[in-house]
Amino acid sequence: MHPTTIGLDLAKHVFQVHGVDAAGKSSSARSSGAPNSKHFSRNFHLPGRHGGVRNSPLLGRELAALGHNIRLMPAAYVKPYVKRGKNDEVDAEAICEAVTRPTMRFVPVKSAEQQSILMLHRTRDLFVRQRTMLVNSLRGQLAEFGLIAPQGIWRIPELHALAQDTDNSVLLSPLGLALN
Repeated sequence: MHPTTIGLDLAKHVFQVHGVDAAGKSSSARSSGAPNSKHFSRNFHLPGRHGGVRNSPLLGRELAALGHNIRLMPAAYVKPYVKRGKNDEVDAEAICEAVTRPTMRFVPVKSAEQQSILMLHRTRDLFVRQRTMLVNSLRGQLAEFGLIAPQGIWRIPELHALAQDTDNSVLLSPLGLALN
């Protein structure tokens, strides 16, 4: 009998597949290389009912385009269903079990446009965090020379003015040695 529910656990170069038939018996569990839907659908019968994929909008979109009912779940929602040890096979089984729960909450499959906007926001957030780290590092290092300014990115001009007013020879010389 063909599986009616499939759980997919994705890794970088391999994905683990676990299937359960209508009677609840585990009908398949196998690992396959090249995690793309064309390779997967050629080598494995997908159910029409539903399948669970953990955090893969690309694979979710591709499988949905083939006519399958895809349900994405965050990894944190699947973790309680892991029965023993942590490996890809056990994770795929947990995904398969979690997708059948009536109270499980699912994440909608994002379009390519939604994913690109999310990527833009994450990149901007990274730049803001890195800028904050650099400003805090600069403030800390200049505080060791007695140049202290209040916190905030908008206070950097004050710190710059303090640095301009002091004897720069100590700040500019390597290893803190005064220039002659």
